[in-house]
Amino acid sequence: QVQLVESGGGLVQTGGSLRLSCEASGSIFSINVMGWYRQAPGKQRELVATIIPGGRTNYADSVKGRFTSSRDNAKKTVYLQMTSLKPEDTAVYYCMLQQIGRIYWGQGTQVTVSS
Repeated sequence: QVQLVESGGGLVQTGGSLRLSCEASGSIFSINVMGWYRQAPGKQRELVATIIPGGRTNYADSVKGRFTSSRDNAKKTVYLQMTSLKPEDTAVYYCMLQQIGRIYWGQGTQVTVSS
């Protein structure tokens, strides 16, 4: 079984920064994809960023240049550094891990950006 625990969400003003963390535990294989999705009220869950063990990243166009994802494979942890936050970044952010054809989700952490 795999568990993902996120932390670091909160309330921030427009232009501010936040750093999210997600620690994985359980049966974690070395080959996996970790990342972040988000879901705003009334909208579908959308990709924010993904990162593979070698560090190669993929970002949604809406966050390119503002968000940076990184991972510490030894700690089984993925991070999302968010800068220049906008009100439209307000959402519940979910950590994701994909391995051996299965996808696991964290419980989500709320990020609210006030205008």
